[in-house]
Amino acid sequence: MNLRTLRYFIAIADAGSLTAAAVAIPIAQSALTRQMRELESEMGVALLQRMPRGVRLTQAGVTFYESAQRILAESVRLRQRLSHGQSPGQSKVTLGASPTLARVLLPGLLEKCFNTLETIELSAREAFTPALMDWLEKGVIDMAIVTNPGTGRALSLQPLLGEPFALVSHVTMRVGPVVSVNQLTRIPLLMTSLHRGIIDRQMLALGKQLNVQAEIDSVDSIRELLMRGRWATIMPVSVFKDIDLHPEIIMSEISGVQLNRLLVLATRLESSPNLALTLVRELVEAEFSRLMRQGVFSFGSVLEQAAD
Repeated sequence: MNLRTLRYFIAIADAGSLTAAAVAIPIAQSALTRQMRELESEMGVALLQRMPRGVRLTQAGVTFYESAQRILAESVRLRQRLSHGQSPGQSKVTLGASPTLARVLLPGLLEKCFNTLETIELSAREAFTPALMDWLEKGVIDMAIVTNPGTGRALSLQPLLGEPFALVSHVTMRVGPVVSVNQLTRIPLLMTSLHRGIIDRQMLALGKQLNVQAEIDSVDSIRELLMRGRWATIMPVSVFKDIDLHPEIIMSEISGVQLNRLLVLATRLESSPNLALTLVRELVEAEFSRLMRQGVFSFGSVLEQAAD
């Protein structure tokens, strides 16, 4: 067992299938399958339960996953300590994130950086994807987590995860826990321009059109207007994961179409390795994995499903 094998196992657990993990890493699926069999043989216990579609963690797999996360986090800390006397390439890293992601991701990420990367100062800036991409190219920020970035820019793009959209409405609108595409087209919506563009493209293939009353590029403003009961919105599920604090808000799954966004870690193409960026990138990946295990980016908790 080595650190690479642990990363492969975590990638499979997060993706929910060997096929998806093999594409994301990337690695040949046959090689990935072989490594997982060798890992289970070495551990002496089944870690993955093979399903008709994908895999899920066994109870032992859940325990192993949590331990693997801690081991990888410690490896990042050790690398930083060993390189303490060397220049990490830069002592300050600026990360950009969208308003829909910053509240979920940044607290845990910044805390981990303070605790493990003593020589690196991590700062954060918040903006929507078009501005983040421009800032990245101009050197204003060093890396960014962007949504469905277009092609044609001289940037390195590393897919992190796909996150489903949900319909979010006030209880007075009487929308059920599941809403069909036909129902969706009749509901008055407030949307950010970025999310509307993503969803419009996915709806176009069905010949459907959203009933958007206004485009508002302010997530906080949309949240406040939802409380008045006249409009709904379509947002990534993580934006309203604190829904228990607002029982008057309903988050509904959308059936008949798979509406989702792709979160991508974007960096400039560097001519030489940069240790500071590498260490922060590993922390970003670890924090995303932790949030995924908590079910932040899905309707249900993956940990709860694995324990069933």
